[in-house]
Amino acid sequence: MCGIIAIVGRDEVAQSIYDGLTVLQHRGQDAAGIATVERDRLSLHKANGLVSEVFQADSMARLRGHMGIGHCRYPTAGSEGSDEAQPFYVNSPFGIALAHNGNLTNSAQLKAELFDEDRRHINTDSDSEVLLNVFAHELNGHSGHKLEPEHVFAAVAAVHRRCRGGYAVVALVPGYGVVAMRDPHGIRPLVFGSRDNNGDVEYAVASESVALDVLGFKVSRDVAPGEALYITASGRMHSRMCADPKAHTPCIFEHVYLARPDSMMDKISVYKARLRMGEKLAAKILRLRPEHDIDVVIPIPDTSRTVAIPLAHHLDLKYREGFVKNRYIGRTFMMPGQQQRSKSVRRKLNAIELEFRGKNVLLVDDSIVRGTTSRQIIQMARDAGARKVYFASAAPPVRYPNVYGIDMPAAFELVAHGRSDQEIQEALGADWLIYQDLSDLIAACREGNESIKDFDTSCFDGRYVTGLDPSYLDSLSRARSDQAKSKRRTAA
Repeated sequence: MCGIIAIVGRDEVAQSIYDGLTVLQHRGQDAAGIATVERDRLSLHKANGLVSEVFQADSMARLRGHMGIGHCRYPTAGSEGSDEAQPFYVNSPFGIALAHNGNLTNSAQLKAELFDEDRRHINTDSDSEVLLNVFAHELNGHSGHKLEPEHVFAAVAAVHRRCRGGYAVVALVPGYGVVAMRDPHGIRPLVFGSRDNNGDVEYAVASESVALDVLGFKVSRDVAPGEALYITASGRMHSRMCADPKAHTPCIFEHVYLARPDSMMDKISVYKARLRMGEKLAAKILRLRPEHDIDVVIPIPDTSRTVAIPLAHHLDLKYREGFVKNRYIGRTFMMPGQQQRSKSVRRKLNAIELEFRGKNVLLVDDSIVRGTTSRQIIQMARDAGARKVYFASAAPPVRYPNVYGIDMPAAFELVAHGRSDQEIQEALGADWLIYQDLSDLIAACREGNESIKDFDTSCFDGRYVTGLDPSYLDSLSRARSDQAKSKRRTAA
């Protein structure tokens, strides 16, 4: 999961891209980068760190031009060094900078094809560099020296034929414009909009609508699955479907955890979807234990607040803020190693003892992935004096790896993998564990857009909409598990 943004304007765009990335910072806190074009000259600055750490006055001053792209990185593929920061750049043809959110499931095969057949060298372990070189190779295949919309769309169509997985992409071509594309299943989100600048139209593309909102762009619509946009440097926008129609299956985990609540995704309000998740969880609790003894509902900040409020309301229970969050600690789920995640929980949260002492508390979280954070929070509630600690998850059990851009690569690292709900409850140390039913989660999201018949729910049910090579999950686990990441950091 990463954040991407692109702007084609009439004035300098670097500051707007910077501002947009700060709004998308929740999607990636590992690295950030911006590429801009002034006339035919491309400027690029990227490094590890938060957006505010990567860009200072001197680096921003060098990012000149009226069109550009930006990226904030959350490492799912490749290593964690600064050479993996995006955008990536390749000088042929035309010079292309590219930023990518998602994950290719056939990157190893593509990397071999690029070297053996396309005569292109890949310098990192990043699938984003692979995708860039596939796009560059296909774009290089057209005749002539001028880049026309049909050339762009033919290259994107070839990318869709060759690449498998979930991906949203923005690319910058000096002297020509910006290209944006979304995978044929629409797994990863992408939206575009426009704004008026003294009579001229400016365009922006981003991972989430909230980035356009804060920059004063009016959201036009989501980029359709398999669609490509080509926005020229002069401000003309072209669009075309570049892939055969497939089932639109956006990632449901965006609504559970990843996206900001003030975003709209595929015409679904993330905020409203989370409210409905809380209502459905409350209904399940009343079905299972109509005579429950819960005294108070306490969310685990921040994502689960929107779920916990309607849950408490429908159970006719008190809603209380029992944990105070240190906002200067990053999102725990996104930290690169288990040890770092574990150390961060107590630095990140502190319990308000008065809300726990002598009470049966229902803690509410958006999801349970590895379980380490949940286990520590349950213990914090007990240490604060809770008589019983119940735990509700707005999502079903995460039992399978996610292969489309979320850092859940190794099944054995997931607390729910191979365990029953009762066994998970015991592993977490809860007195009662309540998971959302998958059908209820899907219904909570679909209510916002009934035209979407299904979602990518692979981490819950193991159903991968793009199909997978049988050996892929094993290789993914070996390359991207916490153990593998730890070995790479030690070697570095």
